[in-house]
Amino acid sequence: MASPSPDTPCSCDCFVSVPPASAIPAVIFAKNSDRPRDEVQEVVFVPAGTHVPGSRLQAGLRAEQLCPGGLAGDHGLAGTLWAGGQLSGGPHALLLPQHLPAGRPHGGVGAGDGREAVGRTEDPGASPGASREQVHQDMWMTPPISSAEGARNLSNQLSIGTDISAEHPELRTHARAQGWWDGQGAFDFAQVFSLTQQPVRMEAAKARFRAGQELLRHQQGALTAQAMMDILRNKESGICMDSGGFRTTASMVSVLPRDPTQPCVHFLTATPDPSRSVFKPFVFGVGAAPAPQVVSPTFGAQDPVRTLPRFQTQVDRRHALYRGHQAALGLMESEQGPGQQLQQKQRDLEQEGLEAVRGLLAGEWHPSPQELAGLFQAFVERESQAYG
Repeated sequence: MASPSPDTPCSCDCFVSVPPASAIPAVIFAKNSDRPRDEVQEVVFVPAGTHVPGSRLQAGLRAEQLCPGGLAGDHGLAGTLWAGGQLSGGPHALLLPQHLPAGRPHGGVGAGDGREAVGRTEDPGASPGASREQVHQDMWMTPPISSAEGARNLSNQLSIGTDISAEHPELRTHARAQGWWDGQGAFDFAQVFSLTQQPVRMEAAKARFRAGQELLRHQQGALTAQAMMDILRNKESGICMDSGGFRTTASMVSVLPRDPTQPCVHFLTATPDPSRSVFKPFVFGVGAAPAPQVVSPTFGAQDPVRTLPRFQTQVDRRHALYRGHQAALGLMESEQGPGQQLQQKQRDLEQEGLEAVRGLLAGEWHPSPQELAGLFQAFVERESQAYG
């Protein structure tokens, strides 16, 4: 895949809230994955297992190192490029596109004083030897979130200033050697590593960042999973992207309760354009299994990812739900009446999922382990049926 030009509107927007900004005692994390518009995002479940140190999971183009403890993982994978990381937090982890992990916080956001950064890259470009351009391509970071502050967002730009929880021991040495910092005064990470000439995409990111801040501010103290979904669907700001060959190819919202006895719930679309998609709840647990309708076909040794040189041919990675969703989008765009009816079906189905999760976390709904494990599959099937 060719590298995007400096003017390409590369983007991803993430949002996180902690109480008291959250309406419930939970961390709420939301993310849009903005990728080339024809890229397919699939959801792949990998059961827990014991891994030999150094073991790796092939995820799209990238092989991710696995934790020896063997966390179960639910992976949002792009058909051509995926990167992620595991966040230790009990027996489960969620791996996301674009470097951002979400699992039950472990000594970080939502635990103690929330001093850990929410987003951090595991890309080699984040090493202290990285150029400023590499940092801007690979490191989208946010400062620690305090309970007093409540909510933050990030939009493909450096936002860590002088409040740094942890850093590479050679970071400041490298900055001085490059002439980016004189070693005097406070070390402001964003200021030191910011590009002198900002590309167009960074200016667009700033506009999205400011819009995201305002959307969060309006919901302070009332942020819920649904409120986060509404933010991810905001097209006026560009947060829900469809521009320059890029679009929001998949979205997710995670509810991470502070009570360790309550399950973490992850709402996943597995389809593009969250404004016309269904967020479906997934819960880790005994018997959790993949939903075949959101898993892309495999091509074995002939996969363009595996053959050398890579990407000399193209394959159709659309999974069953993606195909049905494409037909639904066509109907929404071509026939106003039937399209509106179909979109209402989407919203009604999503509301059922939100209400089920509300009841689950409030102790009003007590599903069997089998019912909980099959929750995501059940909603995927119902969405597929809605598309005919």
